[in-house]
Amino acid sequence: MSWKNAEELAAEYLRSEGYKVIGRNVRTPFGEIDIVALKKGTYVFVEVKSGYSKRISPAERVDRVKYAKILNAAEYYISNFPKKKFRSARVDVIEVTDNGIKHYENVGWEYR
Repeated sequence: MSWKNAEELAAEYLRSEGYKVIGRNVRTPFGEIDIVALKKGTYVFVEVKSGYSKRISPAERVDRVKYAKILNAAEYYISNFPKKKFRSARVDVIEVTDNGIKHYENVGWEYR
């Protein structure tokens, strides 16, 4: 499965769960945010991972370095992009494999 297909499946999944997808492949000086979504006043910055390895799952490939880039990109987005009304923000990881979709919510950072 290509990463583009994985991102499209992740966006469709989010929409089906009541999220409004407001950005895809958003570029910042700190890196790209795969999906920016909004649900019930919460910005959700989503990292999409796909693929298969016997050693680690796709979601486990979000290491400290990647996580730091995601946090910096999310904070940049909040500070610099057009504002929608929001109360909080969080980072999620969506894993897309041949076995389906796993959504890991609030993987350690919340902005209030």
